[in-house]
Amino acid sequence: MAETHYDTLEISSTASPAEIKQAYRQMAKRFHPDLSLDEGSHERITLINAAYEVLRDPRQRQSYDRQLDYEKQGHSRTAVQSENRQQRTAEAQKRYRQRQTGRDHDEHLELWLSRVYQPVNRILSQVIKPLKQQINHLAADPFDDELLEDFQTYLEDSRNSLQRAQQVFRSMPNPPAVASVAAHLYYCLNQVGDGVDELERFVTSYDDHYLHTGQELFRIAAGLRREAQTAIRDLAS
Repeated sequence: MAETHYDTLEISSTASPAEIKQAYRQMAKRFHPDLSLDEGSHERITLINAAYEVLRDPRQRQSYDRQLDYEKQGHSRTAVQSENRQQRTAEAQKRYRQRQTGRDHDEHLELWLSRVYQPVNRILSQVIKPLKQQINHLAADPFDDELLEDFQTYLEDSRNSLQRAQQVFRSMPNPPAVASVAAHLYYCLNQVGDGVDELERFVTSYDDHYLHTGQELFRIAAGLRREAQTAIRDLAS
């Protein structure tokens, strides 16, 4: 597995909030560009800040731990999927650096909610919610060509919608005030993408394992989407 946020801060996955804060302070001081002669200190401090942003927030940490647990349960990934995860991590770190650029807070927040959160949330709903009905239709006869073709069409539409949602999500950095919302959406998009991959493997192999795994990934994604919605409501209250 790639380096985790816990590895970055050199702490245990069971570390308390106080231990996380203490480790962050020590690491930030150790790799601060003004204090460190290491040429890679700037990149390292970016990783440290990104790790702390997730682990200091209980909801973000819970979602992140769930992601780590799933990967440790034996659901192996191909080399391509591993590379994709690394690319997604790099993109998340890039977005974190972009978030540091100053903008008027209120205007930035309003723009992000209307141009990113709302369309991404709507697209995720359009992909996730129909799965149960699609599975029920397919269950009538998984080997029926017409039913299978309908299911393939749903998966193709879902992948196209997911690509659209990812483009929208990357279109602008999120304000710090909605960092937890952005994290939930980010992991939700990842889970849906992996779920579509698994469901497409079922179409070519008729192996129920892929069907069940795809459904489980969509279930996790639905939970992450609900957590994002809750965070938005908490922000408004």
